[in-house]
Amino acid sequence: MAAPPFAPTRGRGASSELDFESLKRLIHGKLVEKLDLSRLGDLQGDTLRREIRLVVEHLCDTENPLLNRSERERLVEEVLDETFGYGPLEILLKEQGVADIMINGPKNVFIEKNGRIQKSEVTFRDNAHLMQILDRIVSRVGRRIDETSPMVDARLADGSRVNAIIPPLALDGPSLTIRRFGSKPLGLEDLLKFGAFTPEIALLLEGAIKARLNIIISGGTGSGKTTLLNTLSGFIQNDHRIITIEDAAELQLQQPHVLRLETRPANIEGKGRVTATDLVKNALRMRPDRIVIGECRGAESLDMLQAMNTGHEGSMTTIHANTPRDAVSRLETMISMGGIELPIRALRQQFAAAVDLIIQVQRLQGGPRRLTYITEVQNMEQDQIVMQDIFLFKQDGIDEGGRAFGHFEATGIRPSFMPRLEAAGVKLPSNLFTQRALGK
Repeated sequence: MAAPPFAPTRGRGASSELDFESLKRLIHGKLVEKLDLSRLGDLQGDTLRREIRLVVEHLCDTENPLLNRSERERLVEEVLDETFGYGPLEILLKEQGVADIMINGPKNVFIEKNGRIQKSEVTFRDNAHLMQILDRIVSRVGRRIDETSPMVDARLADGSRVNAIIPPLALDGPSLTIRRFGSKPLGLEDLLKFGAFTPEIALLLEGAIKARLNIIISGGTGSGKTTLLNTLSGFIQNDHRIITIEDAAELQLQQPHVLRLETRPANIEGKGRVTATDLVKNALRMRPDRIVIGECRGAESLDMLQAMNTGHEGSMTTIHANTPRDAVSRLETMISMGGIELPIRALRQQFAAAVDLIIQVQRLQGGPRRLTYITEVQNMEQDQIVMQDIFLFKQDGIDEGGRAFGHFEATGIRPSFMPRLEAAGVKLPSNLFTQRALGK
């Protein structure tokens, strides 16, 4: 009698893991042979998974009855993940506290957890296995990735952002970066609990949204721009018609009247591409109360500014920049790179007339994310845009765990848009802008 392909042992070594993988592939192959695709079409969700679980458990008992309970359960779950989910990725997607998943080839998987990057024990069999999972991810959102299109942006069902790049551009095998958002977006209470800002700042932000100020959220990669945009959108009135425009849909607005638009890359023939600029222009014909662009990256920036200036107050977007002043310069650069020739003065006049507030967010050392500037855009003086800081975050030092800490301050400047807030029925405490350290 031949030895079973996987014999349970204490302290399994590398060879035992290989045997386990061989058994898993064997059972997965037999499962595919046994599946009645015509019958599966009648089953949905949990019912389908339960039916398949019974088949997998029977195959486990048939192929290797010597598996102990924990090994059998692990084998069943991994076969089900390979069949319905994203294989080894499922373990990381279910793990609490994982903010980012970074895959550098099949054997090098890293995660960011609690603000720190660490290597995971999760691996894929080989490049082909990783490509199989990647194809499953991108195909579910109507995208593709192959040698003719070796880079892709996609998303998971819970809204998490996926970027992938494959050989020949990636030299060490397929590379994936997954930015986790979770099925339940962080709310105002969560950000206050994490210390992203203070209740006083939250009052101003809520008032700014309700009074339909135009807002730009500025920050670096991973600083929390999209999370903050999602949170602030919760203050938008339920009777407003909101149109969101994104490259890969991540926003999870809770209002009942939301229309979500997503850009589309070119097909294999190089045709059919739909850009953010195309969607912004189309959105203006759809009677929106507010337009929310997930991120301004190019020529759509000018269309966004024009929308803000032509009756779509309360619109919002994000932009990659390190300071509020940098955000202005970056917008100027992106519009120029889009082939639109406008005098700098005219462009700055558009910006000063359109944008009311810039919110700067930053990921500090050790992982904490903070709102570092709340800055009002006032007007133009000669060729310069005049801006003033209303609230600031000042870093005081680094704690024993390597995490930055500090405090928020009110600068003592009362914003010039206060009459707009009062006209919208927003009442703020009289001492909200008094110069002082907040939260003390």
